[in-house]
Amino acid sequence: MPGDFVGKEVVAEGLKLLAVVAKQFGFAYDTTHYPFGAEHYLQTNITLPDSALKELAAHDAILFGAVGADPRGNARIPQGLIETDILLKMRFELDQYINLRPTKLMPGVPTPLRAATASSIDMVIVRENTEGLYCQNGGFLYKGTKHEVANQIEVTTRHGVERAIRYAFEYAKKFGRKKVTLVAKTNVLRFAHNLWMRAFEEVKTEYGDIDTGYDHVDACTMYMITQPQRYDVIVTTNMFGDIITDLGAAIQGGMGMAASGNLNPTRQAASMFEPVHGSAPDIAGKNLANPIATFLSVAMMLDFLEKPDAAKAIETACRDVMIDTKNHTRDLGGTATTTQLTEAVMGKIT
Repeated sequence: MPGDFVGKEVVAEGLKLLAVVAKQFGFAYDTTHYPFGAEHYLQTNITLPDSALKELAAHDAILFGAVGADPRGNARIPQGLIETDILLKMRFELDQYINLRPTKLMPGVPTPLRAATASSIDMVIVRENTEGLYCQNGGFLYKGTKHEVANQIEVTTRHGVERAIRYAFEYAKKFGRKKVTLVAKTNVLRFAHNLWMRAFEEVKTEYGDIDTGYDHVDACTMYMITQPQRYDVIVTTNMFGDIITDLGAAIQGGMGMAASGNLNPTRQAASMFEPVHGSAPDIAGKNLANPIATFLSVAMMLDFLEKPDAAKAIETACRDVMIDTKNHTRDLGGTATTTQLTEAVMGKIT
């Protein structure tokens, strides 16, 4: 599902890379194209119908580009409609309850942190993905009047919180990571985040060989800048995860380097893998988009689909290519095109 603007460009490059990797590692796959996004909505007045959602659920995985209206126009699209009716709908209805976002600085990639090195920025953020303030639980009273009231109510369940926390610990255990840190705001959000804290304290007793910690979210944003090595695995709420992972993207070189997976670990419905950079209409059609986030999302997809060797090959190829500044795209201060960077990464595979 390429979506809109640069989403179409980077998914096309990701599929090229996937074909090369499949040939190299001897596996086959089938794809189904779905057109949903802002452009499709403007043409059809359809966002994501339930019939298509049912089809999507039956796939092994979804490779997603980006959706979003051009900020310079498209007044016909209500604010937030595309994001909520397509992206959030897939996350919620397919029970993709984990949003997994690695934050790792590759050698050679510029970072705004003056003293940071590739070894000091290497964390994984586990974001709860189907609860919190994103449930669209709320509404208006007296909308459009001077007495207007708006409510947006956070949804926090023991079931949802515990499965996210447990996933973080299991991830740390599987990949040899040493510490899991809960990030919340227990001093102010004394009900919802008290539940997070109690669940965390109980689950961690089952993983005695893994260190644990807790930071308020405001402190976390400070430490991600001043002490990024402090973090190994972070587990956090939906909204806080959304915010701190964009900060994580910035310190790992920018949004063009940031991959993500929206996971249904039960595999009862398809998981979705996407770069987190958005649709970037300002550079669409100019062959300027950085496809690395998409490539790393493809790697995450293959790892989830139990092709770890293929996933590792993509990660290694991206790292090796990024060392050379001639392969840096405009967002990294270079002049390489989307096509040139794709060819360089594919060249490391074959």
